[in-house]
Amino acid sequence: MDDPQHRAKQPVSSLAGSYGHPLHPILVTVPIGAWTGSLVFDIASHLADDPDFLAKGSLWLIGLGVIGAFAAAAAGFLDLLAIAPGTLAFRTALVHMSLNLAVTLAYAIGFGWRMGDVTGAVGPGRIALSALSLACLAVSGFLGGKLAYRYGVRVADERTQAEGFARTPRPNADHGGTP
Repeated sequence: MDDPQHRAKQPVSSLAGSYGHPLHPILVTVPIGAWTGSLVFDIASHLADDPDFLAKGSLWLIGLGVIGAFAAAAAGFLDLLAIAPGTLAFRTALVHMSLNLAVTLAYAIGFGWRMGDVTGAVGPGRIALSALSLACLAVSGFLGGKLAYRYGVRVADERTQAEGFARTPRPNADHGGTP
């Protein structure tokens, strides 16, 4: 019998990571961190005496985030293939993916917009684009968390998880010592 919930826990390829340890969640830390850092640099460019290095740093953090987003998207797409179509989990995953693609496109546009002008404080339009994109990314991250923690996509089943909670003998327990 093909259990769609069980199938969504299994990797469709070793490129997606092993059972119970998917690659997508760790790969998303690159664009999230880079894009968050870029917004901090954008704001800091208005507080520094020499804002050029912050504007340049922000540009390259955005570029790094876009590259990282492609790697995360590849692993995420493999995880999507394991989810049965027509389910709430699949629809949630499609919204999650669509938001992430829109955010990545917005940051790629922002990168191009900044490319020729990385001197002085970052302009308010560019900061607004980054802030809005980061807000959309937060919504998408919420949906990604829902996929993993509520629907159990690519999370080990409860029997496997129970192994981590089995009581084990403590060293020195018979001698009144501490482990």
